Formats: sequence, structure tokens, C-alpha cells
Amino acid sequence: MRTYATLQDRPRELLAATGLTHDEFARVRPAFATASTVLSPPDKTWAGKVRQRQSGGGAKGILSQMEDQLLFILVYQKTNPLQTRHGLQFGLSQPQTHYWMHHLLPVLPHTLATLGVAPERDASRVATSPLALEGAPDGVLDGTERRRQRPTDAARQKELSSGKKKTHTDKTLVLVNAHTPKVVYLGPTVTGKTHDKKAADAAQIC
Repeated sequence: MRTYATLQDRPRELLAATGLTHDEFARVRPAFATASTVLSPPDKTWAGKVRQRQSGGGAKGILSQMEDQLLFILVYQKTNPLQTRHGLQFGLSQPQTHYWMHHLLPVLPHTLATLGVAPERDASRVATSPLALEGAPDGVLDGTERRRQRPTDAARQKELSSGKKKTHTDKTLVLVNAHTPKVVYLGPTVTGKTHDKKAADAAQIC
């Protein structure tokens, strides 16, 4: 079973699994814990009801440690595996994996905002974004594709087919500061066959 403790002495494996070094992981962890507390107060259950017993009572779950929760969701975001495959790495069933994913995914945007590194989603605000102006206003723009399930509808198959990747994909534009390098802007999701230039023109990045 994969835990943060098993990767503490394996910096290369941690970087490959999450995209973060140990120092970066250590900086993200407190902000992640704070965001988790904000979204899930200790006196409430995950369903939003008042707890009938103190927080921490009862059986301890597999992902009881905050480090393991952060590792779990970072690995999922980086590798985009099937839920069953992802659960096998952490000793979870598919329903448990689904449960944790939907609990932890909303925590990440709050974490990034707390750290001041949340990318802009509004293209009109890129020009004044501190992330874009840090170092110098030079950026690198590229489209990143991720595989998606093949649609059953023939017309939808053609729409989502990516000739470059030879599969069905979704595409997102990413603008990165060339000097930091931090993600400045994350564009809307478009079909995989959409050309990067066309997506950039549609986004009207300032």
C-alpha cells in the first residue's frame, strides 16, 4: 500500500508520483490541512451534520493521515487513473476511492488560493496577475491533452477524436511563467482536436 511514509526516503519516486519535491510537499501540506478544515469543520460530519461524538472517534480509516490524503489526491490529479486502479495503490475499494476523490478534489483549489498560486481562470485578468508579472512578463503557452472515455455516439466520437494522439481526448490551454515557472492561466476544456492557436484565440488572453 502506498503511503507518504513509504516515499519519505524516495525523492525521485515522490516527484514522479505527485510532481512535487519533498520541500514543496511540506509547504503544501499545512495549507491543504487548513483548506480541509474550512471545507469540513471538525464539529460537522462530511454530510454537514453536527457530530454526535468527538472528531477522531471510531475506527481509523486508511487515509487518516493528512499527508496520505494529499498524496492520494495529487497522484490522482497527475496520473488520471481509473478509480479501481488508483484504489489498489492505496488499499481502497472502488467505492471508497470514489468517496475520497469527491471529498478531497474541492480542497485543492482552496489550497492553491491559500498559497497564492491558484491559476487565473478568467483570461482577461492574466495581464495583471501577480503570477504572470513575477520575474518578468514572459510566458509559455501550450495545450495539454488527457485521454477520455470513447463515446458510443459516432458523431461524438468524431468530435472528440484527436488526430495527434490517435485517441479521444480533452484539451486544456496552460500558460506558464517562463521564469518561475508557475501556472498563470488554465483555460476551459475543449475537444482534443481543437488546435492550440484556435483555443488561444477563443480564450482572448490579455
